[in-house]
Amino acid sequence: MSIGSSATPLLALDAVVIDTETTGLDARKARIVEIALVPLVGGQLDVEGAWRSLIRPDVAIPKQATNIHGLDAAAVAAAPTFAEAWGDLAARIADQVVIGHVVGFDLVVIERECARAGLAWTRPRALDTRLLAEVAAPSLAGYALEDLAAWLEIEVSGRHSALGDATAAGRAFVALLPHLRELGIRTLAEAERSCRARSDALEKQQRSGWTAAGSTSVSAGADPRSVRVDTQPYRRQVRDVMSAPPRFAAPGASLAAALGRMADERTSSLFVRYDADDGQPLPADTGIITERDVMRLLAANGADALQGRVDGAASRPLVTVPSDALAFLAIARMNRLRIRHLGVTDARGRVIGALSARDLLRLRAEDSLELGDAIDQATDVHALGRAWAELPRVAAALLAEGLSGIEIAVLVSHQLAALTRRAAELAEARLETEGHGPAPCPYGIAVLGSAGRGESLLALDQDNALLAAEDTGPAGERWFAALGAHVADTLHTVGVPYCKGGVMVSNPPWRGTLSTWRQRIERWIERSRPEDLLAVDIFFDMRGVHGDTDLAEKVWLEAFDRAKGQAAFAKLLVETAGGATPGLGFWGGFRTNGGRLDLKKSGLFAIVTAARALAICHHVVERSTPARLAGLGTLDRSTRDLEALADAHRVFLDLLVVQQIEDIQRGIPPSNSVEVGRLSRRDRERLRQSLKAVSDIDELIRDLLFG
Repeated sequence: MSIGSSATPLLALDAVVIDTETTGLDARKARIVEIALVPLVGGQLDVEGAWRSLIRPDVAIPKQATNIHGLDAAAVAAAPTFAEAWGDLAARIADQVVIGHVVGFDLVVIERECARAGLAWTRPRALDTRLLAEVAAPSLAGYALEDLAAWLEIEVSGRHSALGDATAAGRAFVALLPHLRELGIRTLAEAERSCRARSDALEKQQRSGWTAAGSTSVSAGADPRSVRVDTQPYRRQVRDVMSAPPRFAAPGASLAAALGRMADERTSSLFVRYDADDGQPLPADTGIITERDVMRLLAANGADALQGRVDGAASRPLVTVPSDALAFLAIARMNRLRIRHLGVTDARGRVIGALSARDLLRLRAEDSLELGDAIDQATDVHALGRAWAELPRVAAALLAEGLSGIEIAVLVSHQLAALTRRAAELAEARLETEGHGPAPCPYGIAVLGSAGRGESLLALDQDNALLAAEDTGPAGERWFAALGAHVADTLHTVGVPYCKGGVMVSNPPWRGTLSTWRQRIERWIERSRPEDLLAVDIFFDMRGVHGDTDLAEKVWLEAFDRAKGQAAFAKLLVETAGGATPGLGFWGGFRTNGGRLDLKKSGLFAIVTAARALAICHHVVERSTPARLAGLGTLDRSTRDLEALADAHRVFLDLLVVQQIEDIQRGIPPSNSVEVGRLSRRDRERLRQSLKAVSDIDELIRDLLFG
C-alpha cells in the first residue's frame, strides 16, 4: 500500500459508503436487487451526492428477502441488470476506499456479480463500521446499525433500503472517528490494521465467503522511496537564496525611474514603501513593482506609460515568506498564486530581502512542495488534516533521495510550526465568529521541545506555550484559555496528540504574561527539588511560531542569561529528566522488548538532555542538539566524547525515521522504537557504537558541569 494514502487521516478521508440489498444472505449465491453509494469527501458525508439504483437480478426474489427490503419482481422489473448498471457503479467506486457496515458481504456480492457478467473487478481498500465499532467499544451489547445509532446518537432512516443503510453507515463512521482517535487510530492504515486485528470476526466472515475489510492484499501504490524528489528546496532556507538588502521605491517615483534603477542594480523588482519607519514592520498596503509590470504597461500604452507613478502600477499587498522557512514553501506559494516575486520577512515582520523565481531556478518545484503552503491555506480542520497527511509521503521520498534523519527532522519541525500557527489562526477566526472579539493584547505562541530544536520526527505530540504582552485581567485570560483549547483540540484532531505531560497552551501553567514567565524562570532556577522542575527543560528549546514571536525570543534569551553558570540548576534538570535505560546487555547484545529497542529511552533523550543542560550552564545560546554539542566543543574539554554524542544523535534519528515510515505504511502508529532484527549488519553496528557512547554520558555531564 502507498504511504501517501495510508497516512491519510480518517477525518480527511475521501471514500464511498456502500450498501446492497440482495436476494439472500449467502454471499456465494446472493444477487443484488438494489445498490447505493454515498460519497465521503474530506471526512464529511455528502448525502446530496448519493447514488442509488435498483437492479434486476433475473432470478426469483425469495419472499423472506422481500419481507426485509420490500423489493419484489415487480419493483425491479424495469431496472437495469447489474452489467447494465456497472458503468455508473464502477465510475463512482473507481480507486476509492469503500466503507460499509459488514462491508465484506457487499464486496464479495459485487465481485461475484462481476464474475457472472465477465467484468473486471479489483478489490478496493475497505473499512467496516461494524469492526471499527467493536474496536472502539468492545463491551457494546450489539453492533447492528440500530445499536450503533443508539450509542453514537445518529439518525437512521430508510432502514433496510440500500440508500438508508449506506447513509446510516456513513454517519456511524463519522461519529466513530473521535472514539478511534482516543485509541490512537487516526489514519487509514491504522484503521485497516485495527479491522484485521478483529481476527474472530474476520474468520467468521471468511468462512461465509465474505471479503475481509482491512485486508492488505489491495492494489499497492508506488513505493514512495522509488519516487525521485528534488531535495534542495528541503535543505535550504529562504535566507540562503534571497537577495538582500531589500530595495524600495517611493510611491511617487515615475515608472521610468523605477525601470532605470532596476536595470542599474540588476534586480527584477522594487518594493513600494508607504508610510513606515525603517526597521519597523511594513504596512499592509506595501506593494511591489516588477520589470514585467512595466513591460506590460509599455506594451499596452506605449512610451507614455513610463511617466506614470509607481504606486499606480504596484501590486498590493506584498506577499511575503519568512526568512527561516525552507525554500520549498516559497516555491509552493509562488506556484499557487502564480507570481514570481516574494518579500522576505524576519521574525518581527520586517522585510529584509527579496525572493524571485530566478533565485529559485535551481530549486525545481515538485508536487510535494505544496505541503507547507497547503497547511497555510487550510480553511478548516479537514483541510488541515489532509495537508498534514502528506508529511510522511514527502519524508519517505526525501529519505530515498539521501536526506539524513536530522534533515528530515528539520522539515517535520518546520511543518509542525506551520501547523501550530495555522491552528492558532483558525482558533482566532472561530473566536471572532463566536462573538469573543480579537485578542485582548499582543501575544505569541511558541513550540517547545523537539519542535523548537528542529528535531521532530513522525512520532510526536504537542509541546507549546503562550506568552501575552500584558495582563488583561479575567476577561483576557478567558479569551486566551478558549484560544488554547481550540488550538490543542485542532492539533489533536489533525494528528498531533495532546501532550501527556500537559505542556500545551490549553493549560494555565503554559500560558502567561511576560512578567509571569519571568517569575516562573526565577522560581525554577531558585528551586532545589527535581520534582518542581518537571517539563521545565523543554522551555529552553522555545521557538516562537505565531503572533508576536519577539515575545518568545525575548523570554528565551532572558532565561539563558539568568541560568548562565547555574551548574546546580542544570544538574537538577538532568536528574528530573532521568537517566537512559541501558540499550545493551552485559555481553553487548541489544536489550529489546518484543524485538524492539526504544531509542529515545536508551539514548536519544539522554543526549538531548545533556546537551541542553550543559548549554544552559555554559551559555551556549543555541536550540538544536548538534549546535549545542558543537558550541560545547569550544570549551576545549571532552571534545571527543561530545563528537561521539553528536554522531550517536545522528544515528538514532537516521534509524528512527526509517522505522517510523515503515510503521506508518503498515498501519502501526509511529513510535521511538526500532525493530532491531530488521536492521542491516552495518546499522546494527552503528547502533551498538552509539549506545556505547551514551553509556558514559553521566561522567561527561559531571566533568563539564563541575570539572
